[in-house]
Amino acid sequence: MKDFFKYMSATVVGLIVFTLITGIIGAMCIVGMIASGSSAKDVSDNSVMVINLSGVLNERSESTFMDEISGSTVGTIGLDDVLTAIGKAKDNDKIKGIYIEAGMLSADSYASLTAMRNALLDFKKSGKWIVAYGDVYAQNVYYVASVADKVFLNPSGQVDWHGIASQPIFLKDLMAKFGVKMQLAKVGAYKSAPEMFTADKMSDANREQVTAYINGLWQNVCKGVSESRKISVAQLNAYADSFVTLSDAKDFVKYKFVDKLIYTDGIKAEINKLLKKEADDDINTVSLADMKVVKGKEDKGEEIAVYYAYGDIVDSETGGMMSSGHSIVGKTVCQDLEDLMEDDDVKAVVLRINSGGGSAYASEQIWHYVEMLKKKKPVVVSMGGMAASGGYYISSGANWIVAEPTTLTGSIGIFGMFPDMSELLTQKLGVKFDEVKTNKHSAFGTPARPFNEEEMNYLNKYIDRGYNLFRQRVAQGRKMKVENVEKIAQGRVWLGQDALKIKLVDELGGLDKAIAKAAQLAKLKEYHTSAYPGKVDWIDQLLNQTSGGSYIKAQMRQSLGEYYEPFMLLKDMNNQSAIQARVPFMMNIK
Repeated sequence: MKDFFKYMSATVVGLIVFTLITGIIGAMCIVGMIASGSSAKDVSDNSVMVINLSGVLNERSESTFMDEISGSTVGTIGLDDVLTAIGKAKDNDKIKGIYIEAGMLSADSYASLTAMRNALLDFKKSGKWIVAYGDVYAQNVYYVASVADKVFLNPSGQVDWHGIASQPIFLKDLMAKFGVKMQLAKVGAYKSAPEMFTADKMSDANREQVTAYINGLWQNVCKGVSESRKISVAQLNAYADSFVTLSDAKDFVKYKFVDKLIYTDGIKAEINKLLKKEADDDINTVSLADMKVVKGKEDKGEEIAVYYAYGDIVDSETGGMMSSGHSIVGKTVCQDLEDLMEDDDVKAVVLRINSGGGSAYASEQIWHYVEMLKKKKPVVVSMGGMAASGGYYISSGANWIVAEPTTLTGSIGIFGMFPDMSELLTQKLGVKFDEVKTNKHSAFGTPARPFNEEEMNYLNKYIDRGYNLFRQRVAQGRKMKVENVEKIAQGRVWLGQDALKIKLVDELGGLDKAIAKAAQLAKLKEYHTSAYPGKVDWIDQLLNQTSGGSYIKAQMRQSLGEYYEPFMLLKDMNNQSAIQARVPFMMNIK
C-alpha cells in the first residue's frame, strides 16, 4: 500500500509538471505567433506576390486562430484582404509582379470576382506584370486569371467555359412527405424567395428576372475576358455553346484562352525570365497572409470608416441562420453605427453591404440608425455581390450608393412564411389536441391547425403595411415619388448596371469609388480608411473554438456543397423572423 501511494504521488506530480511544461511551451508558441503577426514584414528585393485562388471567397476572411495553429485550409479568403494586398503590392517597389495559382474557388458572387479583377487591372497600370498558371481553370477563376499578361496551362489541363445557369431548389414536395407545408403572405409579383417552399418550379415573373440577371452577369464576364484575351464576345459564346471545356489542351492555345502549355516545374523559369534572373534561381515570394503585415502607405489625414455588413439580416444573435454563416445582427449593427456617429475622429462612413436581406424588423431598425448617422456625417454605401431586399432597405437612406455592374439589388418587397406542421403532428405522429380559449383568436398560431381565412387576411394586411413602409423609405432616400418606386418594386431583382438607369443606385464601381465619394462629401483633401467592426481577437476565438462547432460546420459545407444552405435553412427555420425582406434563398448560380 505504501508503494502504491508512492507511485501514485509520483504519477500525479509527473502529470502536473508535464501540464505546466506543455502550458508554458504553448504560451510561448502563442506569444511568438502574436509577436510575429504584429511585427511589420520586410519584403525582399525582386519579390513576387502569390495569390492562390482556392477555397472560399467571402467579403471578409473568417479563418480562426485555431485554423492558424492547425494549418487548416478550410477557412475563407477575405475580399478585403485580397484588395488590400494587391494595393500594397502595387505601391511596393520591391514587388515586381503577381503570380496567380488557379485552384477550386467558391466565390460569394461575380461582383466580388469583378472587384478582385479590377484591382489586378489597376495593379498592371504600375507597369508590373501578372502571370497565371493552372492545371484546370474553373470558369470563375479563369474570369479573374484572364487579366494576366501570360496565362499558362498544364499540357493535360482544361479551361472550363460553359456559360452561366441558375438552378433554384424547391422543397415543397420534400416537406409534404413529412406533412409540413408553408403558409405564405407576400407582396410583389417578383418576390420569389418563398417559391422554394411553396412551388415546384419558377413562376413566370421569377423566370423573367432570373433570365435578365444571369444574362447580365454573363455579358459582363464575356466583356472582361474579351478585352483581356482579345477574343470577340461572339466567339466566346460560340466556344461556350460548343462546350470547349472538354477540348484538347492544345486547342486552348489556338483559341487564345492561354498563351502556353507548361508543367508546374516550368513556371519558375518563366517567372525568372520576367525578373531577369537565371532560370533556376530561387524566387522570393510573399503570400496574402504575409501582405497583412507588410507596411502599406502611411495613414495620413482624416479617418473614413468602412463598416462591413454582410450575410443574413437577423434580429439578434439567436434570431436567424447564424449557423450557416456570418450575419448582420440588427442590435449589434445599430450600436456600432451609434458609436461611429459619436466618434469625432470619423469624418465619413462607407457601409460595405453584401446581403440578400432577412428580417424586415431588423432592416427597419438599421435604416433608422443610418438616418441618424447621416445627420452628423456623410454615409456612402458600397454594394458587394448583393444588396437586395433588406440589403437595399438598409442602403436606401445613404447620401450616395455605389454598386458593381453585377451587384444584385432592388427586390423591394416583403413576405411572411409560417410553417404548418399540423398534418405532421396529427396524422403522421398521432398527436391529439384539445382547446379552451377566452377570445376568438386566443389560439392564433397553434400547431394544431393551419391559419383560417380570417387570420390570413390579418396577416396579409400586416405584410401590406410593411411593404408600404419599405416603399416610403426608398422614396424618401432616393427622392422619388412612391408611385414611381412601385413601378420598379414588386420584389424585382435588378443588376447594378440596370439599377443605375432606374435611379436605385447613383454610380457604378467598387469600394474605392465609394471611399472617394465619401471623402468628397466630407470635403477631405487627405484621408485614410479604417475597417469596422474589428475582427474577433485571438483570445475570443480560442475560447469559442472549444465546442468545435465552426470546424464541424466548415466540414459540412465542404461535404454537402450546394446542398449545405438548404439543409441549414430547414434546420434553422423556426429561429428566423417570420416577416422577411429578402431575395430568393438559393440563387444556385453555376
